[in-house]
Amino acid sequence: MIAFIRTSVCAVGLLLAAMVPALAITVKEVKSPGGITAYLAEDHATPIIAITFGFRGGSALDPAAKLGLSGLATSLLDEGAGDLDSFAFQSELQDRAITLRFGDERDMIRGNLLTTTPNASKALELMHLALTKPRFDAEPVERIRRQIQVGIASNQEDPSYIARRTLMEAIFAGHPYARDDDGTQATIAAITTDDLRAWVKRTFARDRLLVSASGDITPADLGKAIDQLFGELPATTGINVALPQVTPPAKGKTIRVEKPLSQSIVYMAQKGILRNDPDWYIEIVDDYIFGGGSFSSRLMNEVREKRGLAYSVASAVSPFDYGSYMLGYVGTRSDQAETSIAIMRDEWKKMRDEGPTQKELDDAKQYLTGAWPLRFTSTGSIADILLSVQKDKLGLDYIDKRNSLIESVTLADAKRVAKRLYDPEGLTVVVVGAAPKAPPAKR
Repeated sequence: MIAFIRTSVCAVGLLLAAMVPALAITVKEVKSPGGITAYLAEDHATPIIAITFGFRGGSALDPAAKLGLSGLATSLLDEGAGDLDSFAFQSELQDRAITLRFGDERDMIRGNLLTTTPNASKALELMHLALTKPRFDAEPVERIRRQIQVGIASNQEDPSYIARRTLMEAIFAGHPYARDDDGTQATIAAITTDDLRAWVKRTFARDRLLVSASGDITPADLGKAIDQLFGELPATTGINVALPQVTPPAKGKTIRVEKPLSQSIVYMAQKGILRNDPDWYIEIVDDYIFGGGSFSSRLMNEVREKRGLAYSVASAVSPFDYGSYMLGYVGTRSDQAETSIAIMRDEWKKMRDEGPTQKELDDAKQYLTGAWPLRFTSTGSIADILLSVQKDKLGLDYIDKRNSLIESVTLADAKRVAKRLYDPEGLTVVVVGAAPKAPPAKR
C-alpha cells in the first residue's frame, strides 16, 4: 500500500541533514556456541531487547492447492504452544509486555521478539515453544481461518487490491510471484492441521535461518539466546528455496477491469533491477526524483500540483529475490484516468530521454541521506534493518557507509541509469474503474 504524508520537504530535509551525525550504531557479528551467526547492535541505554529472524523461502513455496498456508501458519504460531493453550499463551505475553510476531513474505518467513530485559528469559521460552511445539488447536485454527477468509472476501471488492493482483498476474505470469499469497476461499478451506504441522517441519531449519538483534544484550548472552531459540531445529529439511528468475515482459499492455466507480485506480509497472544490481543506489535516487519523493517528485508535480488530476500519485522500486519491477500508481476521477495515464507515460519517457537535473539530484540526495537516521527510531526497527542487511549481504559497515553510496551518485550516473531503466513502451497498465467514454461521433 502506498501512503502519502503532506510535509515541507525543504524544511524537513534541512532538519534531517542536521541529524546525520547523531547516528552512531556499531554492528557486531556474533557466533553462538552452537555455530549460529547473528548481527548485533548492542545498546544498554534502555532495558529492551529485540530479536528479529527469518527463514529463507516464503509463501512463494506454498503448494498451489494450499495457497495461503504460510499466512495461516504464521498467524497461528502464537495461538498456543507446548502446555499452553491459546488463552494461556497470549496471557503470558500480555502480562509480561512481550511482543511476539510472525509473518510471511514471498521470499521469507519472519519473526520478531521484543521484550524488556527482566522478562527476557520467559520471552525466549515462549518463542522457543512457538517455533518447536505449536499446538494448532481446533478453536484458534478455525477462528484464524475465518478471519483470513473474511479478509479475502473483502479484498474482492477493493479496487486497489484488484489492481495490484491483476498487475502481478500480468507481469509475473506463470511464476509463483503472480499468485495471491493470501490464498483463496477454497485453498484456505483445504488446509488441515496436518498441513500446518508439516509446514513447520519443513520451514524451520538452521540452513535457512538469519538472525539479528539489538538492545540490552551482550554478545555472549545473545549467543546463548539464539542457541536456546534455534539450536534444536534441524540443520536442514532438504527444501530448495530457490525460485526461477523472472522478468516482466519487455512489451507492455493495458488491462481494464470495469467497475462502476467514480474514482479509478491505476497501477503500471515495467521490469526493474534486483537489490544486488550495481546501479541500485543510483536508481533509488532516480526514483525519489521521479515519483518516490511524494510532494517533491515529478509525478506529484505534473499530475497533482499542476493539473489537479489526483490526490495520490507515486512510484516505487520493488525487488523480490528472483525478480523485480518498477511501479507507478495513481488514484483519480474515472473521467480523468486516461489523461493521468498519458501524463505519467510522458513523464516516464522524459525521465528516460532527459534524466534528472542537477538541482533535482542535489535535493534528492539531501533528503535521502538526511532521512536515513529516522529509520533507526526504536530497538525493534534496528533489529529489522540488521536482518535486511544480513539477508542482502551488505556488510557489517553498511549503516555507516550507506549515505556515502547515495552521496557518490553523480548527474552522469543518474542520467545513465534513467536511460537504462525507464521504459515507457514496457509499461503494463491496469485500470480498475468505469470504462472510458467513447469520443463523440463526428458530424
